[in-house]
Amino acid sequence: MRVLVVGNGGREHALAWKINQSPLVERVYSTRPNAGLLDCTEPLDISPTDVDGLVQASKDNDIGMVVVGPEAPLVSGLADALSEAQIPVVGPSAAAAHLEGSKAYSKALMAEIGVPTAEFATFTVLDEGLAYLKEARHPLVVKASGLAAGKGVIICESLEESEKALRGMMLEGDFGGAGAEVVVEEFLVGEEASLIALCSGEDALPLASSQDHKRLGDGDTGLNTGGMGAYSPAPILQGAALESAMELSIRPILKALADAGTPFYGFLYAGLMLTEAGPRVLEYNVRLGDPETQAILPRIQGDLVPALLKVAKKESLAGITLNWDPRSCVCIVAAAAGYPVSARKGDVIEGLEAFPTSGETRVFHAGTALQSGQVMTSGGRVLSVVALGNDIREAIEQAYAGIEKVHFSGMQIRRDIGAKAI
Repeated sequence: MRVLVVGNGGREHALAWKINQSPLVERVYSTRPNAGLLDCTEPLDISPTDVDGLVQASKDNDIGMVVVGPEAPLVSGLADALSEAQIPVVGPSAAAAHLEGSKAYSKALMAEIGVPTAEFATFTVLDEGLAYLKEARHPLVVKASGLAAGKGVIICESLEESEKALRGMMLEGDFGGAGAEVVVEEFLVGEEASLIALCSGEDALPLASSQDHKRLGDGDTGLNTGGMGAYSPAPILQGAALESAMELSIRPILKALADAGTPFYGFLYAGLMLTEAGPRVLEYNVRLGDPETQAILPRIQGDLVPALLKVAKKESLAGITLNWDPRSCVCIVAAAAGYPVSARKGDVIEGLEAFPTSGETRVFHAGTALQSGQVMTSGGRVLSVVALGNDIREAIEQAYAGIEKVHFSGMQIRRDIGAKAI
């Protein structure tokens, strides 16, 4: 079977790497691949958001399954178009993907069906939002409702900061059209964890828990990013706690979407805040997290493709199990100079030859490109170094030993990835 992985970031490199291990797979294709994907996939010069082009390329290359990495193509209806063409696809319909495409819709649905979340208000008129802020308790969180590549969330300590954030989104277009509608919500205190499940209708198969690190700087300081590192498992979300979180956050949404006639097929991500009052859902994503994927997939023992095929063909997941390596995995992201405000491109990346194609430590590429035989930076989050260890301490040590072998001008990393697990 031939598989197409849509997307060209670190998540997609990890997906292609794992899918390539399956004896069921003859060849893996990817869309405008980064330098790492070039090593393990056949390149297709098609944008990940070109719905018509991707459908045609799937037909032309006899693709047996499409796995969609990023959210934008899903919100644009890629899964719908592929299904119409009778091409199996792992990814939800546009109607189901609205869960991520609109935070306002997602919050309203949570409130309607009783999923615990932060108190919130939604605004499309700037003056109404500004009036609300004057009466609101700070700190609070201002979120662009639409897709903003994981960056449209601003934590505001004061009224001055929240007014600036609201004006930036709604008046100055800081996040483009994503900020035309804004969600303002209470600031929750606790520890975050990521819960991802592979879903086929109302069937849900949980993946191992993980924890992302969103802020740019050590100690959760600095600007929000798409994620500067992750580890799996998250000690705060295992065993009974993980199953309880599934009942709280994943299964009610799957039922609501199925009841609405828009059943969910693909990866459903619940970002959780574990507060003193219990878990609260921060947000839903309709795809695998990035960089959580890079920390989770190396822990899957055996073949992932049979489970993906069940979802792609809209079949029951009954009898499907995933086996997990008991070891911990840590992923450290290296970001370009200027990220997340603006990312410098074109810096030579050195040290990649230190990583063998097999082993406990590996590199997943994200914003990289091959130019004149050299691997160069071409995006904000450039690459991640991922390592397995017998426990979280060993995984952290191995991952940081690995990242020390890599260098490019202006490289930014956090030095405390995984510290909360200890």
